[in-house]
Amino acid sequence: MAFAGLGHAEDLLAKVKAKGELTVGTELQFAPFDFIEDGKQAGMNKEIFAEIGKDLGVKVTFLDLPWPSVLPGLEAGKFDMVAGPATITKARMERYRFTSPIADATVAILKKKGDGSITKPQDIAGKKVGSGKATAQLAQLQEFAKTLSPEPTIQEYIDFSQSYADLGAGRIVAVANSLPNIAFLAKQKPDVFEVVEPPFGKPVYFGFIGTKAEDAKSLMDAVDKVIIAMKHDGRLAALQKKWFGTAMSTPDYVTEASF
Repeated sequence: MAFAGLGHAEDLLAKVKAKGELTVGTELQFAPFDFIEDGKQAGMNKEIFAEIGKDLGVKVTFLDLPWPSVLPGLEAGKFDMVAGPATITKARMERYRFTSPIADATVAILKKKGDGSITKPQDIAGKKVGSGKATAQLAQLQEFAKTLSPEPTIQEYIDFSQSYADLGAGRIVAVANSLPNIAFLAKQKPDVFEVVEPPFGKPVYFGFIGTKAEDAKSLMDAVDKVIIAMKHDGRLAALQKKWFGTAMSTPDYVTEASF
């Protein structure tokens, strides 16, 4: 192995480079980050990881899984890191290492176009709403729901595509997801959906995930280096404008999550 003798902390990066492949777990039902278009993977993650792969000199292979199985898959060593991306929370920071954040992840409400019964987030009180199972967005919705009277009924979905389908069909009245995701959907289907302003969630960010194991440090450091370079040279802002319609200010690192 080319990196032999550099110490245990170099192991995962060395393995990735020796194999010539970075394997990434994700869920291809999380537009605009990862989704299927014309039978192929599309989205912002694919373009960011293309830059990471180019810098590391390896190809990137994505594994598509239901979100509830992605983080357990990382812990089981089934792939090198997670694209997701995932909301950076206190609980997750204790368990995983996050990359430099790539986007704002503040949670907001998506409703059907023209639904006059919901003009602000608090209007979901007593109504049936949805969010993604095992997601930070669901956790924030559950926390927000406790402040409302009567509390909304929350339907959990394996992936957000199912929740959007139920919203469109009138089986629920709203979906809680991060602003970039629902803004993208509302932009794609302006006659079907619209975003309820303002977002109700606490200010949070999206990042990619790796383990906190010592042998993963070198790989995560290398990925951070690429993402931060993309922030400083404008490549990340260009991708944000392409996929979200606007550039977002994010710190180089999150040292403390808001929830």
